[in-house]
Amino acid sequence: MTPPIFNYDEVSDTLYISYAPGENATGIELTPHILLRINKQDRKAVGMTFLEYSVLAQKTDMGPRSFPLTGLLELSDDLQDIVIDVLQRPPVSDVLLLSSYTPSMTETIPIMLLQAAW
Repeated sequence: MTPPIFNYDEVSDTLYISYAPGENATGIELTPHILLRINKQDRKAVGMTFLEYSVLAQKTDMGPRSFPLTGLLELSDDLQDIVIDVLQRPPVSDVLLLSSYTPSMTETIPIMLLQAAW
């Protein structure tokens, strides 16, 4: 596996991480600020984009920020399975930690937190 390529645009506060430059990919909006690009057939990450990165990476008084994966709800069950699989494995799991919030015994909300990207 080739090392990821990190490209930060300070003006737009956007971090781009590329795992497979030039490879065709499907973009998945995980949150309004986090885009995951995947190769669906190979079930692998091609890249990620973080909009307003400095805000996403900013710690709170209680620790790292967590974000609900609101974009998963709009995906088909098959695509949700692929995305969750990609999120749980390196290289994505090196940057995003997948977890869940359970407000009740019957409801589970997938969440993630941004680990140090670079």
